[in-house]
Amino acid sequence: MAHFHLSTSSITFLLYTAFALILGSCANSGSEKSDADRPNILWIVLEDTAPLLGCYGDSLVPTPHIDQLAARGIIYTNAIMPAPVCSPCRSSIITGIMSTTLGTHNHHSARTPESAIYLPENIVTIPELFKAAGYFTFNNGKDDYNFTYERKDLYDQEYSQHPLYGKRGDAVEIASLTGSTPFFGQIQLSGGKEIFNPTFKDNVKKPTDKTSIKLPPYLPNHPVIVEEYANHLDAIQITDEKVGDIMDQLESSGLLDNTIIFFFSDHGMRLTRHKQFLYEGGLRVPLIIADYRGTNKLKSGMREDALVSGIDLGPSALALAGISIPDFIEGRNIFGPEGEREFVISTRDRCDFTIDRIRSVRSQDYKYIRNFMLDRPYMQLTYMDADAVPFVVTMKELHEGGKLNPIQSLFFRDVRPAEELYKLQEDPYEINNLADDPAYADVLQQHAAILENWIMATDDQGQYPEKEAGLKLMLGIWGDHAVGPEYDALREKYSNLAGSQYPLKSSKWQKITE
Repeated sequence: MAHFHLSTSSITFLLYTAFALILGSCANSGSEKSDADRPNILWIVLEDTAPLLGCYGDSLVPTPHIDQLAARGIIYTNAIMPAPVCSPCRSSIITGIMSTTLGTHNHHSARTPESAIYLPENIVTIPELFKAAGYFTFNNGKDDYNFTYERKDLYDQEYSQHPLYGKRGDAVEIASLTGSTPFFGQIQLSGGKEIFNPTFKDNVKKPTDKTSIKLPPYLPNHPVIVEEYANHLDAIQITDEKVGDIMDQLESSGLLDNTIIFFFSDHGMRLTRHKQFLYEGGLRVPLIIADYRGTNKLKSGMREDALVSGIDLGPSALALAGISIPDFIEGRNIFGPEGEREFVISTRDRCDFTIDRIRSVRSQDYKYIRNFMLDRPYMQLTYMDADAVPFVVTMKELHEGGKLNPIQSLFFRDVRPAEELYKLQEDPYEINNLADDPAYADVLQQHAAILENWIMATDDQGQYPEKEAGLKLMLGIWGDHAVGPEYDALREKYSNLAGSQYPLKSSKWQKITE
């Protein structure tokens, strides 16, 4: 007799499927939409990309295809991601729940059986909800979710797996989606990570004019820093061409006129004070939602300044597809009356081997940041130091040589303040910390109270020490680069571990066949 084992996530998925089938049978006798009437939902997801696009007012690099998408849709100027680090942010987006609620907040968690993290029994992901409602689901590219899951529960496609970077779907061709079944799809584009492509320079049709670049005031006008910034703009140019190709495929396949497109990045660009940190450069991303249906339920060519959190993308997509939003989802339907936000919370915890804990409250006018680990400077060692990334090496050399001005030196202080407060309209680069200004004491207290109440209400898992398995994995990968008291204790306990798992970082993707 054969024996079968169903994981908790599989059982939950089956229950949701059964519920969806019941709803569907009721719908057949009523006014529910048929498959032909239900919209396709496509997420075009970039990596590490700033909103330096033509439709956002930046003219240094041409982005005609993205601009055309924006002309058909809504441009969100205050889209704020829940984390400035890839895997915790993606874990939040794909569940509609903050990673700190789920315990998926530490970068590259749940990569081994020892460090497994399971979602609570009552929680399923956004693609599972679409799948239960009869949608074909796929994710062309990496998942990078910090929880343990059966990928076939989420996506209807073959996939590969990497011991450190997680799972990624094999390409589903757009032309193959022309059946009657609607789809919920994610197409991953490299975005800012185009710079890692060996043919990157060859793919740029017209390199950015470096003399036209105006850097933020916290960055020095140094050739290495300008080059990093210019490379990001060139990567955006390549990304725009890829977006144009996706649009052409949708149109030629006859799919575009029943598709709603979400275009966004997982977090901000790779640069000092950007990626990994809770300033605008790390959190504020491009977000365009364009409705190509004939009915065009969403207005075209609009700019929306209201706050949007990355955890709102999933429930908003569900709402557009006419799928009920479960109560466990923390995000909001931005198209519904409950969508208006007074603030967005964002979080930063361990990133690779670098241990930290930062929280922010972004309101319409202010950014409040709470630094919890004051013994760790902003510029503590990170994976970019280990990899000798040129702009990081250069910034530290300039600081050590006394060649940074006072504003550029702020980020290199040995001790950072417990609280930061910035008035964004007057100080968009978040330079003038108002936390100690008596004139803003009430504003500071208000935002601090919002954060404290949120920490208590959600039982923010970042307030508890990380389990040993996650730290052990990082020590095994990064060896001597992993510094701090948390690793010192592990070194004594596992004397032969440090650096022993470094091949995980460079191992090849393995095709999964089931």
